[in-house]
Amino acid sequence: MSENILFICAHSDDHIIGAGGTIAKYVAEGKKVQVIILSYGERTHPWLKADVTKTMRMQETKVADSIIGSASRFFDLREGHFLEEYPAVKDELAALLRKEKPARIFTHSSEDPHPDHRACYAIVRDIRKYVALKNELYIFSVWNPFSLKKNHLPCMYVDISDTHHMKVAALRSFKSQWAALLLLFGSIFTREIKNGLYIGTRYAESFYRLK
Repeated sequence: MSENILFICAHSDDHIIGAGGTIAKYVAEGKKVQVIILSYGERTHPWLKADVTKTMRMQETKVADSIIGSASRFFDLREGHFLEEYPAVKDELAALLRKEKPARIFTHSSEDPHPDHRACYAIVRDIRKYVALKNELYIFSVWNPFSLKKNHLPCMYVDISDTHHMKVAALRSFKSQWAALLLLFGSIFTREIKNGLYIGTRYAESFYRLK
């Protein structure tokens, strides 16, 4: 039976930015990787109708997932209102976690400056306690290039040298997000190279493990 791995993130490109190479590696190793995306990101293109933006971002995610081998499921929480709307989907999320029993959950860092990312972190901590899961919990970085408060925690490094190209290809699928991604590319690759140097590989992603 394959090991279940769950990534819970705020927006459709977050799992690729923070952990795309690791996801692709896990899939190659035969693990079952699922992604929960709390929002469609309808506010990223305010000049478009929300349904148009949702469809566009969902299609981009489908392409990215096909590249790295993951499977994503969207929850329609409004951006900026995650904690307000979370109670309406809490039982549905809990049922999913009880069914899948993931061995590991990955989510955003509480230090991320994006409010939806911090809200996602809070939701994961709450739902994991609600379901009484005893699995491993890891956090990844998106808008926070490094951690100031988590350095005392165990850090897991994953060599993504063989899957880095897949992560890059998946990121290119998010054509509607190029403005934001251009701002992030420097920190993404600097972080991966720095992590790789630390463990003696070309590229690596890092994750802090929480208690």
